[in-house]
Amino acid sequence: MIYLDHNATTPLAPEVLETMRPYLERLHGNPSSIHGAGRETRAALDDARDTMAGLLGCRSHEIIFTSGGTEADNLAVLGLARAHAARGKQLITCATEHHAVLHAFEHLQRREGFRLTMLGVDSRGLLDPADVCAAIAPGTTLVSVMTANNETGVRQPVAEIAALCRERGVLFHTDAIQSFGKERLALDADALSLAAHKFYGPKGAGLLHVRGGVPIERTMFGGSHEGDRRAGTENVAAVAGMARAAELAMIGLEAEASRQTRMRERLWDGIRDLFPAAQRNSGAALSLANTLNVSFPGLDGESLLINLDLAGICASSGSACMVGSIQPSHVLLAMGVSREIAQATVRFSLGRGTTEREIDGTIAMMAGIFERLAAGAAL
Repeated sequence: MIYLDHNATTPLAPEVLETMRPYLERLHGNPSSIHGAGRETRAALDDARDTMAGLLGCRSHEIIFTSGGTEADNLAVLGLARAHAARGKQLITCATEHHAVLHAFEHLQRREGFRLTMLGVDSRGLLDPADVCAAIAPGTTLVSVMTANNETGVRQPVAEIAALCRERGVLFHTDAIQSFGKERLALDADALSLAAHKFYGPKGAGLLHVRGGVPIERTMFGGSHEGDRRAGTENVAAVAGMARAAELAMIGLEAEASRQTRMRERLWDGIRDLFPAAQRNSGAALSLANTLNVSFPGLDGESLLINLDLAGICASSGSACMVGSIQPSHVLLAMGVSREIAQATVRFSLGRGTTEREIDGTIAMMAGIFERLAAGAAL
């Protein structure tokens, strides 16, 4: 099997499993309990919080552990919008955001009387910071723009957007779920979301960083966990694994990004040679090192993915969170790609375990796939 779907999820690093093992086998205390068993797991939780804060350049109490990226995004959008509604109910986001962000904003608009400005992108998938600036008005309290797109890999100018939001007194949240572990984050956001399984950590663990002093309303009710901001007993094993995975992700990050860029371009060159009509939906210089989003005009995207799977190649048509959806990618449509071509699109996403031999093997197998699909279309 050749696994080229790392943007959907990454394999668990062996070192991370070993870090988690004690909390799965022996150290089972509830971290909110005051007895010895609870104090053991509370110490692990505190250590993980300190580690993540150090890597993000923030303070430990600014970290809220969540069940993953979706919860972190929901908490950021719903919690910040509601907490600051007295100042205004105008919200701003971008049309190419993950649905964990988009659907939360749409809920606020439909059910809670908020006003939403949805900004567009250009044909490259880029949002113009000037459009953000123009959209900010009296009563605007929150802007949310992702650091890099999960489908195309396109990196947004979030540092510039964060700076202008700060100047205008507007809160800025970024979904950095696809970026962390692939590039170093250097931005001054009021809130930032992460998910462990995107950087070789476990599924079911994520976090939301909220800048100290910024009020946020909880979206889950129960106990006073996570500084009274997120109720529910913390998943200690997963949180400890996330912190270890984050540490490992920072080791040799730039060299690994360069390696993946070379392999990504090798894959693109091979695809283009085999299928000259192929369209790349993100520029090399704009995209994360590991991500290649390609449309194949004239082919059926579902048939292409099935044939890739039968050949032992794991890729996807876009967000793994839209399994079962027959709708074309909202990201590509926002970029001006036609519905027909958007539905003939494959996302290849490389990882630390990807080799040049696998890239060459993928190209070789795609040659046969294109021949079979062409022959089928001619019948």
